[in-house]
Amino acid sequence: MARMGRFSGEELNVSASSVWTMLLDLLNKIKKFWFIIIITCITIGLTAVIEFLVPQLIQFTIDKAIPTHEPTMLVKVAAGFLIAALGLAGLGFVSSYLLSLLGQRAIFSIRNDLYTHLIDQDIEYFDRNRTGDLMSRLTNDVNALQKLISSDLLDIVTSIGVFIVVSAYMFSANWQLTAALYVTFPFFILITKFFSKKIRKVYGHVQISMANMTNHLQDSLTSVRLMKSFTNEGFEVGKFKNNNEANMDANLNASYLSSMYGPLIGIVNSVGFAMVIVMGAWFAMEGTMTTGAIFAFVAYLKLVQAPITKFTKFIRELQQAAASYDRIMEVMNTEPKIKNNEDGLQLPEIKGEVRYENVNFSYDGKTPILKNVNLTLKQGQMTAIVGSSGSGKTTMSNLLQRFYDPTEGQIKIDGTTLKEVQLQSLRKQIVVVAQDIQLFSGTLKENIAYGYGEATDEQIEAAARAANAHEFISEFPEGYLTQIGERGVKLSGGQKQRISIARALLKNPNLIVLDEATAALDTESEKLIQNSLNTLLKDKTSLVIAHRLSTIRMADQIVVLEKGEIVECGSHDELIAKSGRYRELYEYQFPQEQIAV
Repeated sequence: MARMGRFSGEELNVSASSVWTMLLDLLNKIKKFWFIIIITCITIGLTAVIEFLVPQLIQFTIDKAIPTHEPTMLVKVAAGFLIAALGLAGLGFVSSYLLSLLGQRAIFSIRNDLYTHLIDQDIEYFDRNRTGDLMSRLTNDVNALQKLISSDLLDIVTSIGVFIVVSAYMFSANWQLTAALYVTFPFFILITKFFSKKIRKVYGHVQISMANMTNHLQDSLTSVRLMKSFTNEGFEVGKFKNNNEANMDANLNASYLSSMYGPLIGIVNSVGFAMVIVMGAWFAMEGTMTTGAIFAFVAYLKLVQAPITKFTKFIRELQQAAASYDRIMEVMNTEPKIKNNEDGLQLPEIKGEVRYENVNFSYDGKTPILKNVNLTLKQGQMTAIVGSSGSGKTTMSNLLQRFYDPTEGQIKIDGTTLKEVQLQSLRKQIVVVAQDIQLFSGTLKENIAYGYGEATDEQIEAAARAANAHEFISEFPEGYLTQIGERGVKLSGGQKQRISIARALLKNPNLIVLDEATAALDTESEKLIQNSLNTLLKDKTSLVIAHRLSTIRMADQIVVLEKGEIVECGSHDELIAKSGRYRELYEYQFPQEQIAV
């Protein structure tokens, strides 16, 4: 038996979402396809009728055809069975395809809604949640719903239709025998109720363990170079083995319960079968039931018990889907803290003045990152921020893009508070060129034009030339159509940065943030793009977060940030003359330079 309770990662918290809620939600997704639903119901109804008629043919053969000794009667019986087989095959194809169509429509809607809602979450949400877990919800959890709708639901719906038709006939034909059979049904209900909650919980653990494994796969495969450079393959293999083993244990726990559930249902089925045979034989001995009727009743018994047998499998898939649905709804019910103000202002074209007014900020609500920051970025001027690591420099950029809101205070652009404007109208007018370069698997052209799909080839090339990227792009055999691989793996650090700068030049915004934009470049590459940056920043309001102080000597104002507070502010010459923290940083980077005061 599998080891119960050994799971990696978070413990399952089964939500209040019921199976009915899930099914009603799925039904709501497909209700607009009412015509297809009606056709599917008709085919299922016809299937139930044919399933009902087949035992009637068996009874007719035994009670009528055989005693007549007429071969022509058997030909008619054979024709009846053939027509029934063809009818079931045709109806089975139509109902299966239509139900699959409806299922795929529902899954398409769910996955689309889930991805859209996920993308609408704020940055803090992605800081808290693992990428692999979110990927698992979009793939494994949605696939569990897809399996339920596309295959298992068809079986159970068809079987229920047959169950209703056959049950009605059986009661009319011999209510005593049917009532005796139905005495076993409460046992089905009790067994199912006992196992359903347990199976649902254990399949929730299956989905969580799968998410843990997916998360580790995502982390290790995207960091394979780091892993190999540190010869850490053995550690990663061991970690994957633990996650894989946890997933195996979770699946074995589920199989253990399912394996118990199936045989118990089988015992109840066998009891029902025995009751029909024994009581039917007794009625036959008394002359109140024919042999053909007994055979027909046995056939009907199989049809009545089929939903119960199929329910054994269906309950497992249903509970697995319910556990997955809970995980999906956990995302769907999460509201972002940074919400787009739908009724907010459309931010006019930015002129460029930015004001941080008494801004305080903390990521966790406890540790202060920024403390009472008051700063004005003047229109058309460069403001540089320098300071030790962890002093809050990048946080200033994050707040400007409204990835987070200040804990206290406010930020204004051209006199308008950021919370008052629609997010897209804000972010589409700001370009960030960061040290952590974000490139996508695709062509160089697609990466330069990202977010500016209407750009022409001429505009893309002009931006690349301005960023000193055209020369190395032209050296690739496919030029701008060169595939750069995942995260730009085929490019050097300097080449990636120049593509990022070309992207910014193409957008041509009035407000620019450079976050350690030249930190990844060697001296030669830095010189190549410095003129491009000067062109990019000309007459634009810019916030430059810098580590290399040589890149910001010409800034209109330099802000020194330490432990979240502004400790100095002025031009390069003014700060050097103060002999404060800025001069300490400058002398540390350029110890050989003679500084005139």
